[in-house]
Amino acid sequence: MVFSRRSLLGSAAVSAVMVSCGGALAAPAMREGFMLVSRGRPVNVLIDGEADQAVQHVAQSFAADLERVCGNKALLMKGLPVAASGPLVLVAVKGQSGLIDRLIAAGKLSIGDLDGQWEAFRRIVVSNPFPGVPRALVIVGSDRRGAVFGTYDLCERMGVSPWHWFADVPVARRADLVLDIPMGLSRPKVRYRGFFINDEDPCLSGWAAKKFGGVNAAMYAHVFEMLLRMKGNYLWPAMWGKAFALDDPQSMVLADAMGVVMGNSHHEPMLRAQAEWHRGAKDGKRGGPWDYTRNAENLRDFWRGGIERMMSKGDGKGYDSLVTVGMRGDGDEAMAEGTATELLERIVHDQRAIIAEVTKRPADQQPQVWALYKEVQDYYDKGMKVPDDVILLFADDNWGQIRRLPKPGAPKRKGGQGIYYHFDYVGVPRNYKWINTNQIEKVWQQMDLAYRRDARAMWIVNVGDIKPMEYPLGFFMAMAWDPDAMTPAALAAYPQRWAEATFGAGQAAEIGALITRYSQYAARRKPELINQDTFPLGGIRSDGLDGGAFGDLVAQWDALEADMNAVRGRLAADQLDAYYQLIEFPIAAMANLYRMYYAAAWNKLLASRNDPRANYFANQVEASFARDSDLTRRYHSINNGKWDGMMAQVHMNYVIWNDPTQQTMPSIMRVGADTPADRQTMRPAFVAPAGAPEDTIALEAVDFTRAQHGKGLRWTSIPHLGHAKGAVLALPQGQAPTGQSDAVSLDYDITVKRAGPARIILHLAPTLDTSSGQGETPGGRIGVSVDDAPMQVLQAHLEATGGAQDTPAKKLWAEAVCDNLLRLTADVGALAQGRHRVRIWRLDDNMVLQKLVIEPASPPPQT
Repeated sequence: MVFSRRSLLGSAAVSAVMVSCGGALAAPAMREGFMLVSRGRPVNVLIDGEADQAVQHVAQSFAADLERVCGNKALLMKGLPVAASGPLVLVAVKGQSGLIDRLIAAGKLSIGDLDGQWEAFRRIVVSNPFPGVPRALVIVGSDRRGAVFGTYDLCERMGVSPWHWFADVPVARRADLVLDIPMGLSRPKVRYRGFFINDEDPCLSGWAAKKFGGVNAAMYAHVFEMLLRMKGNYLWPAMWGKAFALDDPQSMVLADAMGVVMGNSHHEPMLRAQAEWHRGAKDGKRGGPWDYTRNAENLRDFWRGGIERMMSKGDGKGYDSLVTVGMRGDGDEAMAEGTATELLERIVHDQRAIIAEVTKRPADQQPQVWALYKEVQDYYDKGMKVPDDVILLFADDNWGQIRRLPKPGAPKRKGGQGIYYHFDYVGVPRNYKWINTNQIEKVWQQMDLAYRRDARAMWIVNVGDIKPMEYPLGFFMAMAWDPDAMTPAALAAYPQRWAEATFGAGQAAEIGALITRYSQYAARRKPELINQDTFPLGGIRSDGLDGGAFGDLVAQWDALEADMNAVRGRLAADQLDAYYQLIEFPIAAMANLYRMYYAAAWNKLLASRNDPRANYFANQVEASFARDSDLTRRYHSINNGKWDGMMAQVHMNYVIWNDPTQQTMPSIMRVGADTPADRQTMRPAFVAPAGAPEDTIALEAVDFTRAQHGKGLRWTSIPHLGHAKGAVLALPQGQAPTGQSDAVSLDYDITVKRAGPARIILHLAPTLDTSSGQGETPGGRIGVSVDDAPMQVLQAHLEATGGAQDTPAKKLWAEAVCDNLLRLTADVGALAQGRHRVRIWRLDDNMVLQKLVIEPASPPPQT
């Protein structure tokens, strides 16, 4: 199985291209070639005369993509002409197409495997399907979105990126194009797959106002298309002061017409935007306290209006929607202190009564979701009952660690379970909105865990402004289509395949490495959490300055930026806009930010000692601060200002969890009163940093000496996951705890140079105990032993919070998510000089080991 976006970009000297399409799907055995472009002329496109609007939209997009590939218009036919001629592509839905019925009746098509499927499709090459037509590629869906996905998947295989508009990814021209078409059934493994536009001020909102006059149907047309091209089907619209269905009623109409299922965010029940409640406060029917104990009648009237609007389509079915139920406090705040689970259950009961009354069908026939976000999960843990047909949407901790999942072997629910994940967040311990800081390896680990634990009904991710989350969002959506196909090998291959599909084969390996290194460096610590005091300097030495850990990080960013610039010089002119958005700007902006704070750290230290070298670093701070603005201005000016405003997020010098009001430069000081002018800006000399202490041993987790597999588990290395070389975990995920007697363990052989008491510090990726509910034995355990000594059990006592870090577990969680690292320590007593075996024991699932550090333990205090 191959998880990729196979590029069709090759040598321009080749006049015909025969491509075996891996695509983003599992590759069926049966394939057949089909020519889509011949001598610069595209095939015709055929749909039924009365085709569903979603089929009409995708057929128009497909015809436009053919023109992008070959430069000539494709003929789009609605209904088969009497004098049809030449090959064609037919897009249709089984059971809704007279053309498909005709082929089935003639024995030319057998597609019974589509019956009863959700969003499935098949593509079949048919010889002589109609008079005058020698060959046809038939794309047939089990439903309208199946036809849409089968067509957009073909567009991607032709070389049209889902990001061709939203990231200006160019399309390579072809005079002749033959695709090797997989002919088997393709269908999604996760039912609802989508994203949430959130925290969109000032960036997306400001950009949309300039580009489209607001967050309206004109903007959403591009969002819907991009979502569908990634084979997604579900959207939570922008909600900061916005009301999707009210601001521009055509947005709702267009979503339905294109095939997008609309909902509202986790805290906006019954298809009502939060902003609508406040806008309608004057009419006496809406507004007032967002409190069901005091204002239930107004709230029910308000919610009824959302369901009535859904049904206003007039066809008895309504606009395609998935209704959020439940309730949080106003403005995405927690419910009032002391809120009872019985009250939440009554709210949902009343909401479902409204749904049944307005739709005139049982409530369980209308898809619904209840988000267990923040404190709502606590109510669930305490026994809150959720109707069996409602999707139970678990959430992460807003920082990428899933909080709760169904227990292994738990009974199936009719509605199933899903995951609400975050690539962007506003809240404690710090907002992170500016730039992509998400590792796809981490996303894979958490979402693979969710899938193995049966969270398969919905995957939705908060993407902020969409840009600049293109890379992790594309990965998330690709994995959501078929999590089984996203194996560790496919994960490792994904960056290069993504780069090949986006920029061509020539530079794919290097660009894939660039985006992998960038993602790892940026994920170590969110930029909003960095300042001049974040990382230690090595100090001032007689022969120069030792940059220490901070200097090492800056050197890595410098090297990455140099490699990025080298690759840019080898790209074609039409690739540079996409390269700037996806590769160059993130790397250059983050490297510049690190250099600015590094210079500020040296300026602070040297100025405190009246050292004139502080002035050099003051100049560096000013230059870096100015360059940050230059990089943003360039982003806003590319492609004739297409993205003006999209990178306007303030991202420097946070002092509390929330955004500063404006971009400000770090404070600097200059030294000069009695310093000769020629020494006031002297360039400092740097020296090699001091190495680690001789008696400290640091081991990458992936460099184990021996692995003991067992209980159906196998230790697997995941390159790049975490801070350095990678991480190791036992696969498959989602399995029950194991004990010492199961012997699922890793061995690391070490040599101790100096005898004495020692401790072992395990570096792990932050994760949470996803199984233990109220009053149950907590998980998050890993074992460690040395030689034949007893195993010590180390446990991660982390408690996610959206508020104060007022307990040790909450403080440890905040520290772990800020550092993107969890440290667990075991004192192992006195170790003799010589060889020893450190053994790591798998006890609980979801423990992701990155590194082991063995160091001398502090001697006990004398008494």
